[in-house]
Amino acid sequence: MYTPASLGAAIRHFRQEAGLSQAELAESVGLNRTYLSDLEGGKKETEALKRVLRLLRRLGVRMTLEKAEW
Repeated sequence: MYTPASLGAAIRHFRQEAGLSQAELAESVGLNRTYLSDLEGGKKETEALKRVLRLLRRLGVRMTLEKAEW
């Protein structure tokens, strides 16, 4: 992942795989559902996220997400 859109798509994928609605996931982690919707849509780019993505782009790397076996 190296863009807000790719992060949002990954969150949406794993949320749906878990069988959770946006409202259920948002409530379980203390977020507003609208915030989660914006995040999944690649519209919510906080200053911290901008900095991390800029750092990754500068280094020529990207993050990957995979399902954890916790």
